[in-house]
Amino acid sequence: MSVIPAKPSAFPFFSSSLQGTSLKLALTIAGAIAISACQPTDSTSDSTSTNKNTNDTAVASGEGASALTPKRTQTVEALAGVPMQQLVTFDPQEIKQGGDTGISITSSESYSKPSSNLSASRKGSFFIGNAFFRQPWVVAPASTDSRDGLGALFNVAACQSCHIKDGRGHAPMSSEDDADSLLIRLAMPATTDEERAQLQNSLIEKVVHPMYGGQLQDRGIQGVPAEARIAVQWTDKPVTFADGHVETLRAPTFHLTSPGYGAFDDEMMVSPRVALPMIGLGLLEQIPDDDIKKQAVDNDSADISGKFNWVMDPQTGKTALGRFGWKAGQTKLLTQNQSAFNEDMGLTSNIRPHESCMPAQTACVNATTGADEQGGGKPPVEVNDEVAKFVEFYTRNLAVPHRRNAEDKLVLAGKKRFYDMGCQSCHTPRYQLPKTDDDHLEQHGQVIYPYTDLLLHDMGDELADRTIAGKLPAKDAQVEFLANSYEWRTPALWGIGLAQTVDPQATFLHDGRARTLMEAVLWHGGEAEKQKQKVLQLDKQGRAELTAFLQSL
Repeated sequence: MSVIPAKPSAFPFFSSSLQGTSLKLALTIAGAIAISACQPTDSTSDSTSTNKNTNDTAVASGEGASALTPKRTQTVEALAGVPMQQLVTFDPQEIKQGGDTGISITSSESYSKPSSNLSASRKGSFFIGNAFFRQPWVVAPASTDSRDGLGALFNVAACQSCHIKDGRGHAPMSSEDDADSLLIRLAMPATTDEERAQLQNSLIEKVVHPMYGGQLQDRGIQGVPAEARIAVQWTDKPVTFADGHVETLRAPTFHLTSPGYGAFDDEMMVSPRVALPMIGLGLLEQIPDDDIKKQAVDNDSADISGKFNWVMDPQTGKTALGRFGWKAGQTKLLTQNQSAFNEDMGLTSNIRPHESCMPAQTACVNATTGADEQGGGKPPVEVNDEVAKFVEFYTRNLAVPHRRNAEDKLVLAGKKRFYDMGCQSCHTPRYQLPKTDDDHLEQHGQVIYPYTDLLLHDMGDELADRTIAGKLPAKDAQVEFLANSYEWRTPALWGIGLAQTVDPQATFLHDGRARTLMEAVLWHGGEAEKQKQKVLQLDKQGRAELTAFLQSL
């Protein structure tokens, strides 16, 4: 099978000078800078539109808090550093959702710019990382040996293939479409006491399939069969509002066809995942663990009971708080990036030094690699530490776009509805980041508005993953450390209104089933069922207001 152009991944960050860089990498960097230098780096606004009608939307003290438990209200206010009243009404500071890192560009490049407070001396690292993120890797051996080693099994050849313009992916529109910005995670139910104990103590991520592993690779280099082809069928699902308005959702049914290594087991759990947007990841990484953990306690009520994922950090070998990915299965950007290099592109690194082949996949195991010696007792790898650091720096410093129309009367009315319905139960609006001793200078001390608690929530049967046979898994079946098939990490909402400006094909929710933000809201269930029922009571004006608020983020 020949190599096919890239598909998305899930990377993140770093910064460094070129001192000590090998000659081979230096030559690659020179080309990378030449490619990237033409990209504008300023944060000049190309679109502004505000309507200053804030006096018409004055909110009484405490409004918006009644939808939350008193403890949850107290925590939201403590994390924000301001009272609920300020959060519900127009807050000039919130225009800069990403704090001083943000930009005011509203175009297809809205997700691809560096933090606006990035110094000139550090921008070189950003653009070198950008080049490695954008350029496809190739099959080894190759003359470009700083970017060879793709596969032998893989999903895409470049990070940018999944994260289109650094944005979110989309599901295939038909059974003929390639799944370039969507991948399939796999897991098996635990069958032994040892496996169950390992999962309960986060010693393993999941029980992998003995032949297909923990992620399906739908491409292979020449001579290595792909594991399967991903296909999807869509079924219309009409939903009726109280006033008779009908919104037609689409429900996906995913199929894995042409298995390359034998039949699938009926109990194998299948989890489609579209690529997440790359903006603001460095800011989310700086939210203190305790700020996330305390929210798992204060929202433990009859309706909302978020939990944090506790995962094994592949770099340290110790368990830690998970915060990245659809199920919060990664602890930090460095491990997120190198896991994506490995699973999505078949590339090894110091954190993930083994090829993404299962032992029985002999053609994959015996394929030529692009691993180079690193010295210092480190194993040969395809993504060396220098490249990993540049990519890390790049993904850490992709800026969050400023809000648009934040003072508009319609937007403010929608914001009030968002709070009155209790959406901030999970979409925590504001955090104050600390100043730490690390090199994350751009993120230090920022006030940010990501609208996420980074916790796992049960979103109901309709959004739950299925087995390959189409059945709902048991709720005690762990698929990604402590997360089960029904639980999803609350996604950050910042920048979401520009998702389809960045890529008109972008879709929403973990499997890309939602074509609009309203569709995404109407798929909420489980812990968010009460909020969805409130949305279904909205009339035409109410729907327009809520949509306007979400589009302003």
